[in-house]
Amino acid sequence: MPKKTTKPQPKKTGRKFLSSVRPEKSFWINNGPIVNNIRNLPKALEQVSEDTFTHHVNGEKNDFYNWITEVIGDQKLARRIKAVRSKQDFIREVKNRINELESS
Repeated sequence: MPKKTTKPQPKKTGRKFLSSVRPEKSFWINNGPIVNNIRNLPKALEQVSEDTFTHHVNGEKNDFYNWITEVIGDQKLARRIKAVRSKQDFIREVKNRINELESS
């Protein structure tokens, strides 16, 4: 009997990574907005001060990296932003990744 072959299914990771998370998994920016998906992250970061950004991203920690890795699950974006310390560079990397995911 011949083997049954199936077509590879298109990846649905883009949709998954762009989806909103449950409220209890949202990212609470210190003195700022609550983020429930990476689409909202750039706008939220544009609204916060450099001090607030530095509270979450500094030489000792990167809270956004942790959230993206552990909650969102987007390892590619996590690798890109792991060492980023500039708010503008961070926003640019997230926007670039969103564009990639939306076009895939």
